[in-house]
Amino acid sequence: MSEQAESTEIKKKILSTGIRVGTPVKTKFMTPFITKASPEGLYMLDIDITLEKIKTAAKFINRVGTDKLIVCSARQYANTPIEKFCEMLGSKKLLGRFMPGTLTNPSLPYYIEPKLVLISDPQVDVQAITEATNAGIPVIGISNTDNITSKLDVIIPANNRGRKALATVYWLLVRQVLIERGELKEDESMKYEIDDFETKITEEEIE
Repeated sequence: MSEQAESTEIKKKILSTGIRVGTPVKTKFMTPFITKASPEGLYMLDIDITLEKIKTAAKFINRVGTDKLIVCSARQYANTPIEKFCEMLGSKKLLGRFMPGTLTNPSLPYYIEPKLVLISDPQVDVQAITEATNAGIPVIGISNTDNITSKLDVIIPANNRGRKALATVYWLLVRQVLIERGELKEDESMKYEIDDFETKITEEEIE
């Protein structure tokens, strides 16, 4: 299968996940990644740009090394995607509240020195972004139409609020990192599918 045909197959697979569905708000930072507004008034992201940015991010991650990457999120729906990402690539995860001083205060017991930070939402992961910026650590961020991205080094435009959409972004990232490494062929299936990356809702949460 050619690279173009494989790209078409991937797009078919992910379009139903809501990965390109944004919010009713757009910032000047995210305007270049938006194609149109839906009849419901939601701004839609350009899926081709999203896939290109995932390739850019994967190259960056491989250049730095997955073992030198930390993946952070205070957003609950990102927990399972991040856990699967770190399981497959050997990166460190920081889930829930980002403790002040994690990247900037060497006297703290939980202080760490990564070479790269990946965050799921600039709005909720602001502490991680601020500390990484102060420490001179590059940041890759999954960003929706309403996000401010001025402190991000690589922007992955995508729906970062939906369970399925977040699962899809992290699945695509793992897949592309493995392809860039030569450990996975373009037309080869991974160990896990998108559903395996998705955070499941319990009956208590539904109620």
